[in-house]
Amino acid sequence: MITVDNLNKRFGDLHVLKDVSTQINKGDVVSIIGPSGCGKSTFLRCLNLLEQPDSGTIVVNGQDITAPGVHIASIRQKMNMVFQSFNLFSHLTVLENLTVGPIKLKGFAPTVAEEKACELLRLVGLGDKGHHFPDELSGGQKQRVAIARCLAMEPEVILFDEPTSALDPTMVREVLSVIRRLAKDGMTMLIVTHEMDFARDVSNRVFYMDAGGIHEDGTPEQIFLNPQREKTRAFINRTRSLSFTIADRNFDFYGMNAEIEGFCEKQILSKRFRQNLLLLVEELVLVHQPLLAYGPLTLRIEHAERSNQLGVICEQAGLDRNPLVGGHLPDEFGVMIIRSLVQSIDHRHESGHSRLTLVVRSKAPPENG
Repeated sequence: MITVDNLNKRFGDLHVLKDVSTQINKGDVVSIIGPSGCGKSTFLRCLNLLEQPDSGTIVVNGQDITAPGVHIASIRQKMNMVFQSFNLFSHLTVLENLTVGPIKLKGFAPTVAEEKACELLRLVGLGDKGHHFPDELSGGQKQRVAIARCLAMEPEVILFDEPTSALDPTMVREVLSVIRRLAKDGMTMLIVTHEMDFARDVSNRVFYMDAGGIHEDGTPEQIFLNPQREKTRAFINRTRSLSFTIADRNFDFYGMNAEIEGFCEKQILSKRFRQNLLLLVEELVLVHQPLLAYGPLTLRIEHAERSNQLGVICEQAGLDRNPLVGGHLPDEFGVMIIRSLVQSIDHRHESGHSRLTLVVRSKAPPENG
């Protein structure tokens, strides 16, 4: 239904969309997720030419809508958009908001437009609000009116640009329920959203966008349960990380400890947990010190907000064995401490590169453990 090929968009020196290419099929419900500023909303706005692409093509049902002389208004009728901020006409009633477009742009008779508007208001659960003004509605009701107004133009595709971001959390569910119903009815939709559970539930495809491109495209099961790209995994798990490179014994351990404590405070981790983490890092560094001759140690701490799991990853080039086993250990007691503080240990080595991953216990072990 939609083919996007090498789409680029710049705002001055800022390259927002970089060679974006994809295909959307009729009936697809595509949730677009990713960090702020990665180009999600700009991508939507380019699809219906609210933003003019700098290069690339967008073909809708066989028509290149980026070609010179295209009738933009007719394109937007077929590919309508629901914005964050509702954009209702405050001086018109709800019913008038729904009928003004079909009457003026599609040539509907007022009675026909009003009958259809009443039907759509019932569809979104607002059948009794036709003669109210937007200022008399809640945020969730305004957004449902905006969706009904969009449907009144009989679009083939609906673009949702963070439709719940301006709403109180108590009103989010009512809007998402309407979008769910449209998905069941087979409406083709692209939805920029930060509601991860909703995206997982309603979509048949998910785009993870990062740095101006579609970084990963897959089913909700793939993107949320088995993402193939590291950036996708970090975003899905809301991973925050802290990294250090230790090249020799002159490393600033006090500075490292201060950074770790600050990191734990930002992640709202308990004081006891911080103490265990600091002890674990100290013992890991002591175990690795005799091995620094092989090359610098990279020590990274990662906290996954979604699962509330914290891991410590130690990577070292030139090392082809597990630093926690073998006869080289200077301190067997230190290794015992490390093992008591973690839930799991995974070691992998390949082509002279060692990667040790430890998942930290959320609670301290029993004193007699």
